[in-house]
Amino acid sequence: MKLFYGEINDNQVIIDSEEQTHIVKVLRMRSGEEIFVTDGKGNLAKGNLVFEGKKVSLDVKEIQENLPNFSTQLHIAIAPTKNIDRIEFFVEKATEMGIAEITLLQTEKTERKNLNIDKLRKQSIAASKQSLRFHFPIINDVIKFSDFIKEVNSENTFVAHCNENLERIDLKMFRQAQHDNPIDKGENITFLIGPEGDFSDKEIQLLAEKGVKAVSLGSQRLRTETAGVFVAAWNYAENLIG
Repeated sequence: MKLFYGEINDNQVIIDSEEQTHIVKVLRMRSGEEIFVTDGKGNLAKGNLVFEGKKVSLDVKEIQENLPNFSTQLHIAIAPTKNIDRIEFFVEKATEMGIAEITLLQTEKTERKNLNIDKLRKQSIAASKQSLRFHFPIINDVIKFSDFIKEVNSENTFVAHCNENLERIDLKMFRQAQHDNPIDKGENITFLIGPEGDFSDKEIQLLAEKGVKAVSLGSQRLRTETAGVFVAAWNYAENLIG
């Protein structure tokens, strides 16, 4: 499947301008070739390329709407790493494994203050196409930790921190721990992942006061981006099994 990004409205499909340039100048595709276009919102169009000068359009043959997505949506709120390559790696891999939403957290110990969110969004689109995803993840702007936790739903929100002196649920027991208070299908599960150096004691206390449960990701200490990928992979596996 040759998958590209664009807008799908009724029976009209508009291929994204950057995608058009890629089709013409990089892939050097020809008129009549079959491609697929998704809007990243669960819709997929199939058709044949039509070239009009420098413009590329689609002769639409079929449109599929509201394609299935994961029943349980994962939202990871993660502190950006000092090395930007690591957070970009996380975004790419988490996207491939079906994450629904990513928020970049500015915590007390976050060292990186500036992020190119547009670049991260483009990387998530590229990773979505590569992995044949028809529902693209939402990449939110950077937000202060204190502002983010004001709106969290404590029943569906969990924090992965490294403080061994505080009570934490083992991730492998997560589903069992939710037995008495199950998460409704279609709702978000939100996981908070801290920066290098972890969340501060004050931040962990604030989360506890909000009723956010702490989760252990195992006996080994994971880097920020590794923890994020680990949770994304866990959710991907849970959706496949469940």
